[in-house]
Amino acid sequence: MTSHIRIVRVPPGEAPQWVREKWVGLRLPLRQRKLAPLSFPVAGVLTGPRTWWSSVLALFRGSTDQVNGYAVSVTAAVDELAKHSPEAASWWRSETPHMFRATRFFVFHAEVAEIVSEEEPRASA
Repeated sequence: MTSHIRIVRVPPGEAPQWVREKWVGLRLPLRQRKLAPLSFPVAGVLTGPRTWWSSVLALFRGSTDQVNGYAVSVTAAVDELAKHSPEAASWWRSETPHMFRATRFFVFHAEVAEIVSEEEPRASA
């Protein structure tokens, strides 16, 4: 059974404010087993590394930030976003095509998300 988070506040990040605002209210499937926030090394979606090798280099160079949050598949998250805001989903697809790989995920900060109980119905945003 897949666990989910709900985005309850506008997440920080490099995407434009209007795009980040569209996440609020969405229910997204977790890509992690634990229901508690985990610590992840993160980089910007626009200014961060674009390849696996450059990601490894960034990690060793210390040019990533450590964030406590929840991991969500980029593809799953943007597919859900597209149901509520096709324009925001289109921004992600056109401006960050390097993010749409099976190995990539978004980290939503713990302060902007909450675990959704499986009994809770999906809310429309």
